[in-house]
Amino acid sequence: MNKNRIFLATHNENKVSEIKDILQNTTYEIASLIDVDFHVDIEENGATLEENAFIKASALFKYLDTPSCGEDSGLEVYALNGEPGVLSARYAGTSKNPKENILKLLDKLKTISDRRAQFRTILCYTDGIDTWYFEGSIQGIITYELKGSGGFGYDPVFIPDGFNKTFAEMSSAEKNLISHRALAIRKFTEFLKEKNPV
Repeated sequence: MNKNRIFLATHNENKVSEIKDILQNTTYEIASLIDVDFHVDIEENGATLEENAFIKASALFKYLDTPSCGEDSGLEVYALNGEPGVLSARYAGTSKNPKENILKLLDKLKTISDRRAQFRTILCYTDGIDTWYFEGSIQGIITYELKGSGGFGYDPVFIPDGFNKTFAEMSSAEKNLISHRALAIRKFTEFLKEKNPV
């Protein structure tokens, strides 16, 4: 099967691997910054997920001169006014250490009983003239301790609504049926099908 390439502005190997799984039974395949020899760090200095997604998509478009995507995801905890949000990857500092980020989050929540949160993904697609955004989100709660060894980021402390295990305790197939990122990617590929019907 010939695959249509989606150019995505990320160096995050975990994210690339997950999106490859999401796209495995489709006519699309992902090409990351590594695949196109783009080795400069894109400064994600936006105030929102939307802004960061646009910054990344625009940088890759300028490099390739071809339609490109940027994606930003965040965990938003309601009792913390949406933290860590846009700072999810660097919540505990610029080292972007997932374990330190989780420990900081759990510490902030240690006296809070309202553990409701959502994972949210924004995918931005630009062709240099027009720009489109696709959102995926999933509601859930934050656990009191890390559970599971799968996934990445905050997956060990997020239990989606309707389930009794964290994303990190799920198989990739289970997670990719319901995750915020999968929902955004599916909306995007449906858009591509409508925009460029075979």
